[in-house]
Amino acid sequence: MRESPPPPPAALPLDARLATRFQEAARVMEQHFLDKQEVIRLLLVSVAAGEHMLLVGPPGTAKSAIVRTFAKLIDAQYFEYLLTRFTEPNELFGPVDIRAFREGTYTRKTETMLPSAEIVFLDEIFKSNSAILNSLLTILNERKFSNGSKLLDVPLLSMFGASNEVPNDDNLAAIFDRFLLRVVSDNLDSYHFHNLIAKGIANEAALLTGKAPVERALFAARDLHQLHRRFDKHLAFTEDFLSKYKGLIFQIRSEGISVSDRRVVKLLKLFAASAIVDGRDQANDSDFFILKHIWNNLDQTEILEEIVGPVVDRWYRDHPSERRFTSGQVGLDDLLGELQIIRELLTSGEALSDIQLFSQLKNLNEIKAALQAVDSETARRMVAEVDALLENVFASSKFG
Repeated sequence: MRESPPPPPAALPLDARLATRFQEAARVMEQHFLDKQEVIRLLLVSVAAGEHMLLVGPPGTAKSAIVRTFAKLIDAQYFEYLLTRFTEPNELFGPVDIRAFREGTYTRKTETMLPSAEIVFLDEIFKSNSAILNSLLTILNERKFSNGSKLLDVPLLSMFGASNEVPNDDNLAAIFDRFLLRVVSDNLDSYHFHNLIAKGIANEAALLTGKAPVERALFAARDLHQLHRRFDKHLAFTEDFLSKYKGLIFQIRSEGISVSDRRVVKLLKLFAASAIVDGRDQANDSDFFILKHIWNNLDQTEILEEIVGPVVDRWYRDHPSERRFTSGQVGLDDLLGELQIIRELLTSGEALSDIQLFSQLKNLNEIKAALQAVDSETARRMVAEVDALLENVFASSKFG
C-alpha cells in the first residue's frame, strides 16, 4: 500500500502547496537520474497542465524508469502496459462483463484498468492496433470512454507514452498529434560516464540487497484535479509575452515545422503550468523552453533549439538568479575531472588510433558545449582550456 503524501501546511493556498511539492519531486527524481533535469521538469509541467507527453529514444535510456519513478510520487491510480501488435483491447480497457453480456448488454469491467486510471504509461505506444487507437483518441481528446452504450468520464490526469522511434505511418498521425510534448531521451554524454557507473552500481547493489528506497507520494491526484478545474485563472499573459510567442511560432512555421492553431492555443497551458511549478503568477520568457519539444520528426530538434535557445538564454543572462537548469547540467568538478583524463591521454605521447583520437575530440566538444551552458567565470576559463587543447591536437602532424 502506497504511503499517502504528508498533509501540507494548511495556511498555504493550493497553488503554493503544489509548487512546493513539484519542486520537491524534481529534487527527488534528479537524485535518481543523471542529466534528466529538463525531462523531469516536462513531466511536472505535463501533469500540472493535464496534458500528455511522449518520450522517444533508444532502449536503455531510462524512458520507462523515469515515468515509473514519477508516478510513485503522485498518490493516484496508475496504469502501465507494454503494447505489441498482438495486444487486445481487453488488456487495456478491461474484460467483457460476462454476466451483463448474457443479459444482452455489452460492457467492460474497467476497474483497475486504463479507463479508471489517473496516470497512464503506455510503452511502445505506436505498436497498438486500430481498435485500441480509436478508444485511446477519445480518452486523450475528451477524457471519455465508450463502454457499451454508455460514454463514461475518465479521471485521466496525463498519459505518458514511450517509443524507440517516431512513427511514420499515417494511421498513427492522430495519436502522435495528441501528445503535445515530444521529448528525446538519449544516452548520456561522455562526461557523465563515471557518475553513471557509480550510480548504476549503487542501484544494482540496492536491488540485490533489497535496500532500494521506497518513494512516498509527495502530492495527491485530487489536488491536481482541483488545479485543472480552476486552471482558467492561470491563463493570463502579458502583451509582451504573447508578442514574443507570436514571433517564435511564425519563425518556427517558416522553417517548415507544422504547428496547428489548436496546438498554439494548447501550448499556452504548458507555459502557465511551468509558471505554476515554479510558484510564479505568470509565465515569462524562460517558459519558452517548452517550444524545443514540439517537433514532428527528430530532424527538427536542432532547428527548434536554434530558434528557442537564444530567447531562453537571453532571459537567464538578464535574470541569472532564476536559472533552473542548463541543457547539460553537471557539476564543474565532474567536467574538470573528465577534462583532466582526456588531457593526460592526449598529451601522454601514447600513439592513438584514428578512432580513439576522434572519440576524444568528440568528448572534448561535448564538454565544451556543457561548459558554455554554465554562466560562470570558472566555466569560461575551462572553455578556454578546452579550446587550447583542441588547438594543440589539430596542430599535430596527424592533422597537418
